Amino acid sequence: MRFVEITCPLTHRNNSPWDQHGSLKKYHEENAMITDQAVAALIIDLKQRGLLESTIVIWAGEMGRTPHTPKITENAGRDHHVNGYSIFLAGGGFRGGFAYGGTDEFGNSVAENPVTIHDIHATVFHQLGLDHRRLTYRFGGRDMSLTDVHGQVVHDLVRV
Repeated sequence: MRFVEITCPLTHRNNSPWDQHGSLKKYHEENAMITDQAVAALIIDLKQRGLLESTIVIWAGEMGRTPHTPKITENAGRDHHVNGYSIFLAGGGFRGGFAYGGTDEFGNSVAENPVTIHDIHATVFHQLGLDHRRLTYRFGGRDMSLTDVHGQVVHDLVRV
């Protein structure tokens, strides 16, 4: 199998599974309960079968959630937040057991080791044996690629 995408099922009427603009605590806890053991089981199974070294596991969303809300209530949610978010990478030669980067004390902006989504794409391509700079196509008189003109491989994320 070259590619598998696993998504959290929609169990409520609050937009999409991880995109809560209301009842954030309730629905994120529910999503975590649904996915936590399943993801752990997948990684353990891949490792036991000797497949984790050749399989990249990426746990990510489209962006983070704002660290603030106008008023904390039971129905509080968060808006989209592209300045600080988390991505989980396992297997496929990625280093394990560490966190890379960090935000300021409020979670509003990157304070340490900034990484863009273009950098993540470049690094994943690198681990797949592909040079992201060569994955371009001409469109509208401009070379286009997933990493645009920005992506850099983040060597600190991979084992040497």
